[in-house]
Amino acid sequence: MQRVKDQQLSRSTKPATIHASAQSGDLPAVQRRLRDNPSLINDRNPVMANTPLHVAAGHNSVEVVKFLLNISEPEKVELEAMNMYGETPLHMAAKNGCNEAAGLLLSHGASTEAKANNGMTPLHLSVWHSLRAEDSSTVKTLLEHNADCSAKDNEGMTPLNHLSQGPGNEKLQSLLKSYLEEQRKQRAVEACSHTKAKMDELETELSKLVGLHELKLQLRKWAKGMLLDERRRALGLKVGSRRPPHMAFLGNPGTGKTMVARILGKLLFMVGILPTDKVTEVQRTDLVGEFVGHTGPKTRRVIKEAEGGILFVDEAYRLIPMQKSDDKDYGLEALEEIMSVMDSGKVVVIFAGYSEPMKRVISSNEGFCRRVTKFFTFDDFTIQDLANIVLLKMENNNSNGNKNNEKKMESGVLYGFKLHCECTVENVGRLIEVETSEKQRKEMNGGLVDPLLVNARENLDLRLSFDCMDTDELVTITLEDLRAGLRVFSR
Repeated sequence: MQRVKDQQLSRSTKPATIHASAQSGDLPAVQRRLRDNPSLINDRNPVMANTPLHVAAGHNSVEVVKFLLNISEPEKVELEAMNMYGETPLHMAAKNGCNEAAGLLLSHGASTEAKANNGMTPLHLSVWHSLRAEDSSTVKTLLEHNADCSAKDNEGMTPLNHLSQGPGNEKLQSLLKSYLEEQRKQRAVEACSHTKAKMDELETELSKLVGLHELKLQLRKWAKGMLLDERRRALGLKVGSRRPPHMAFLGNPGTGKTMVARILGKLLFMVGILPTDKVTEVQRTDLVGEFVGHTGPKTRRVIKEAEGGILFVDEAYRLIPMQKSDDKDYGLEALEEIMSVMDSGKVVVIFAGYSEPMKRVISSNEGFCRRVTKFFTFDDFTIQDLANIVLLKMENNNSNGNKNNEKKMESGVLYGFKLHCECTVENVGRLIEVETSEKQRKEMNGGLVDPLLVNARENLDLRLSFDCMDTDELVTITLEDLRAGLRVFSR
């Protein structure tokens, strides 16, 4: 009998665990425990896997919470630790209406958006507590720290959805609705600022394009519409999602068709219409097989690779045989494979090629014009356009604005070089007019610019002496260099 009493006495005098001390608010006991074993600060109790901070927050042991939050050495408290239900200490404070503890956690950066296993945020749980206890102080504290009123749990319910329409909830409903409206307005303001930044980015990309005024206008329309949809949704409006149209780019080589496709890829990704900015550039040889049964799988592999971005089919007219009687040509099969996925929304297709031959593509398939709804004509560049491209090319080759392209620019043959101040649009335009023929310009358009500049740099190298020490002269391409570049190219 005495032994049983001794065992009971021993159990009653056994030191409390750090979790029990945290629950009861026994700060000295918590401090002693941590002095003896600092690692206990994030110790998990059996079954529930709560840390001491969970327990202290869930029982509003304010002094213990304060002490735990301010420890930084040798161990630091895990502010976002999750118990077996995926609840953080803030969840524990919220669901038990421990407003002071919640305030302390929030002041130390606790996340109001953390979600438990059931998808509920601290705001969801604080609403549940306020319904039971008729005390909305923790709800107010969370809202003051910008807890998201529109957050949804795993059942798609927002905190406001959890309120019944019965009497007694009017004040809480009014509180949540007022914050919900304010948050929508704030998101709209942020979306507006974000939208302006995106439009500025688009304008930067468009500034690299010479001419193409109609197309630029259309790109601006799309961009503005898509970005305004972002703002509409930020305000809580439900609007239908846009699907970018499939397009045909008609024009001679060198008129900027491929460059525009790449810019369009960036635009559609930037505004969230496409999941990637990938532009997969293909020609007939990438799509058409040599034997029966090869074309379908080959084309489908290309389409799969292009999913989420743009499939740019250059010289698309080569898919259609010149003679209708040519039944051995598999280009039509490739075109039909592409047409079969154009309604899926998984890929945006752009067909490109000379204006006249592209008529064969348009008339080859009854569904072509139903699916391809935007046609853009890329006119040949004027002499002034070509001169502008020369100056833009040199300026972009040395621009530091885009960090992602910096390494690519540094590897370019013209990186670090510049044009002499005499190389104005007017002077370069006169050179191009004199040194090239109209036929040459029409056949090459912008494709004339790169060889011109490479030839000009080679001429600069040829005329410089090894003894030259003038750093400016070593990297400056002059009008005479451009003239020599054009003459070499024209030969």
